Amino acid sequence: MPLALRDLQAAFAAHVAGGDRADLAAAVIADSISAAARLRVYRHHVAYSLGAALAATFPTVQALVGEDFFRTMAGRFVARELPAQPVLSEYGAGFADFVADYAPASGLPYLGDVARLDWALSVAFHSPMDRRLSAADLAAIAVEQLPSLQVVLSTGATLISSRYPIDRIWNASQAGASADPVDLASGRADLLVLRRPDDAAFIVLGMGEAAFVAALIEGNSLEAAVGRALGADASFELSRGFGRLLGLEAFAALQQDEDLKAAKAP
Repeated sequence: MPLALRDLQAAFAAHVAGGDRADLAAAVIADSISAAARLRVYRHHVAYSLGAALAATFPTVQALVGEDFFRTMAGRFVARELPAQPVLSEYGAGFADFVADYAPASGLPYLGDVARLDWALSVAFHSPMDRRLSAADLAAIAVEQLPSLQVVLSTGATLISSRYPIDRIWNASQAGASADPVDLASGRADLLVLRRPDDAAFIVLGMGEAAFVAALIEGNSLEAAVGRALGADASFELSRGFGRLLGLEAFAALQQDEDLKAAKAP
């Protein structure tokens, strides 16, 4: 009895992920190649294509572990999680967590965080270049209203914090970089990934800046975010820290009808 369409789709997805189904071969027309062999060829092609897509999205991870190790690791991930959308650049959201728990890579405890950085750079690069918050926008708001203002990061921006110096690990993994080893005990890294006009990049934040940005991400006002920043670093200065981030176009432009109204509310 032929499989219903829903069952056929489920069986095919299971086969691509590595679970053979005897009843699926009956639904495939065989010629010079048997149905079972044809299905295996297709599964191999899908696994290879998705592995290549992951390698393109996570180039630093691949540089750290080598192509063969990465191919095996990516294959395990593909078998567990197939794409849920047709755009391959959007595939791999769960890869960093998978890498962090991947037992054969346990000797590289920073690898999951490097994968998160690779993913954040990819997300930022494929995000639209929306209008950013500027000093002129803030000049339209009364000074006494600024402390209660809420600002959000620009589209595609991500804050990544790691106990390892993943900025130096990332830099050392790039083509042509110095072969000098990175001291893993040299300190944590707080990075802000941003969409730039032609690419994506990250900047290294101080502890106060990172706490300030984290508070804003949570929806806190500028005043509350400053309090969080000072709790992390007593030397944090709003004019310097916020000014630096504003100059880097780290924040989305205000929604004139809602954000300005909220800022001017009593």
